[in-house]
Amino acid sequence: MKDLTEDENAARKGWMSLLAQAPAGDLAALWADAGLTPDFTWLRRPEVGGVMVRGRAGATGAAFNLGEMSVTRCSLRLGDGRVGHAMVQGRDRAKAEVAALCDALMQGEGGDTVEAAILAPLSEARRVRREERAAKAAATKVDFFTMVRGE
Repeated sequence: MKDLTEDENAARKGWMSLLAQAPAGDLAALWADAGLTPDFTWLRRPEVGGVMVRGRAGATGAAFNLGEMSVTRCSLRLGDGRVGHAMVQGRDRAKAEVAALCDALMQGEGGDTVEAAILAPLSEARRVRREERAAKAAATKVDFFTMVRGE
């Protein structure tokens, strides 16, 4: 299998992030609607574990351990040799499987189908959620100003 260029690696990072952040129900419904049924073998069956989440005070301070988070990861190989990986928050093995299948399919033929049927709707839904959250935050914004007395 060929090495990924920086552009391909950035694209893959983008779709893997989108898949990992997508609501499980949305991803499952889009996968079912797409009707994709690729043959694959497990390299690593979905397994639940934990990762340490690190943070920084003010985004610039020294890193500190914020706490642990449950994650599910898996790896698989399609019949044509493409390998897909996934790591998703929580304990949803089915979501990890679908995310790994999408990752593998995006790396060759069938990528356009996955892009149109799954990634594009997920991206649009994420954009709408972000806009709604921003509008809600903007509605609570308080503008502070200083009044000058007497003049």
